[in-house]
Amino acid sequence: MIDDIAQKVSERYARAAATGEQMCCPTGYNFNDLKTFIPEEVLHISYGCGTPAGLDTVRAGETVLDIGSGGGIDCFEAARRVGPSGRVIGIDMTDTMLEIARRNAPIVAKNLGHPSSNVEFRKGIADTMPVNDGSVDLIISNCVINLAPDKRKVFREMFRILKPGGRFTISDIVADQTVPQYLIHDTEKWGDCLSGALTVSDYIGGMVEAGFLGIHQIKTLPWQRIDGIQFLSITLTGYKLETVQPNGPSRFATLLGPFSKVTDELGQSYRRGVAQQINNRTARMLSAPPFQRLFVLSESPTILVESDPGWIAVLPEQKPCVWKGDFAIFTGPFIEAEDDDHHVFLRGTPLEICSKTLKVIATDHYQPHFAVINRASEDVAGTAVSCAPGGGCC
Repeated sequence: MIDDIAQKVSERYARAAATGEQMCCPTGYNFNDLKTFIPEEVLHISYGCGTPAGLDTVRAGETVLDIGSGGGIDCFEAARRVGPSGRVIGIDMTDTMLEIARRNAPIVAKNLGHPSSNVEFRKGIADTMPVNDGSVDLIISNCVINLAPDKRKVFREMFRILKPGGRFTISDIVADQTVPQYLIHDTEKWGDCLSGALTVSDYIGGMVEAGFLGIHQIKTLPWQRIDGIQFLSITLTGYKLETVQPNGPSRFATLLGPFSKVTDELGQSYRRGVAQQINNRTARMLSAPPFQRLFVLSESPTILVESDPGWIAVLPEQKPCVWKGDFAIFTGPFIEAEDDDHHVFLRGTPLEICSKTLKVIATDHYQPHFAVINRASEDVAGTAVSCAPGGGCC
């Protein structure tokens, strides 16, 4: 079945490139900017579920890999950002797409003022990429890994080709629950970014299993609801940390909040305001961007109390709440987190929440860590209920 799926997907995208068929993934490109240096032929066949946010982190001279490069739009934007001293590699399995991308590469280089093209397009598939070990600084991908039958193999390939200290930022379609067999075996829907969707939990879990750490959401958008399954566009970033000796001088990490308690991907737990001794590997992980606003790292224990300026807490309103069918999906960078109302959020697992918790999650401190969905099939005329102990609320 795997070979059949790959063939069907390739044929679907080749047909779209040849006919101008509009694919179904949500996009977020600024075409007015991109058309200043990318030919219309490329822009016309650009499919994805979000402009790769990882490109905002690119430094001149880096090597960027795009999995599922299609007509080359993301590669050409990466080429602009890495500059003539950098390098971009695009991987795609569809000959029609590769032909269009290669034809336009020298045009883009000329428009950018580069002496020659710094973009190379290679034929390959995501689970066996023709790229050397440890040779890439940043991996991007835009609504492509969803199409691969064996995503865990793709995540292992990503880990293999990244340099130590490298990172990925990928956009993809995920589901709020397991996709049933009748959709999984519908090969036509694979090209629609439906049949291959993993749950958020399984998607991120596969990345952790491959060796990535610090995995967290950059943004998320609702996409479609089909047969009660909610499909979301999500952009995730994670890191291949440099190897460090686990032992060394004592370091301490103090959780600032907004959560009252969290457990990281290495299994270490932290309580807000309490200094926790950590080893070198954990210290390296907590130095990555998603943790920098959440922790104080120090050589000696740093203890915080509620009156300290660094203490972050968002308390729920003390009033009745209403159930409206809302669910919160925690998206990291921890495997588990607890708020001040004693909700325990497991990463990737939808948790039903009331109106009070929804308001907490909408705050600036909480919102970056959650996707919110509503599973009600119609408007809910909820009745306010007490959140006192035994009141039937959260």
